[in-house]
Amino acid sequence: MKTLIWQGIAFQSLEYFKLKEENGNHIANSRIIGRYHDSIYTIDYHITIDKDWNTLDFLIESEINTVKHTLKGKKIQDEWEINNSMNPDLKGFIYIDISLTPFTNTLPINNLKLPVNGSQEIKVIYIDVLNNVIKPVSQQYTRIAPDTYHYDNLQTDFKADILVDADGLVVSYPELFEKIAKLA
Repeated sequence: MKTLIWQGIAFQSLEYFKLKEENGNHIANSRIIGRYHDSIYTIDYHITIDKDWNTLDFLIESEINTVKHTLKGKKIQDEWEINNSMNPDLKGFIYIDISLTPFTNTLPINNLKLPVNGSQEIKVIYIDVLNNVIKPVSQQYTRIAPDTYHYDNLQTDFKADILVDADGLVVSYPELFEKIAKLA
């Protein structure tokens, strides 16, 4: 099991994160607390990921200024059921990107296994937890060094160079997240 804490810089948060192996899958569990502009929030998420780092299901429970939301997603073959309803806009997607955590960058980083200078465009289910929005987004990852990936959001002009450890977990995501503690 891996346990670590990320500090959210832009979103003024702390995330207590655990990753373990269970029945051949990776299981991620986390709790995020923070403050952003006029919002105080707590987020709990659970993600089941197969051995190849494909997302199988997720559960996100949030409370933002005392308003609670639950978002459940389950991959059924190559389609997604979101809160008990099939979403055809997400057909074929294998990744999710949760706005308040750097962990979901690990999913494509570990799945794609890019060589240095390798690049891949992907489609992700983007989950903006603070605004309760879920939408398809195109992103691109380029491995620029053994431990560094250049991230591009292809819908916006947002770009970043993300430093990861040997497990593909984010160490530094400039201006957004920093790992501040880790247990083996």
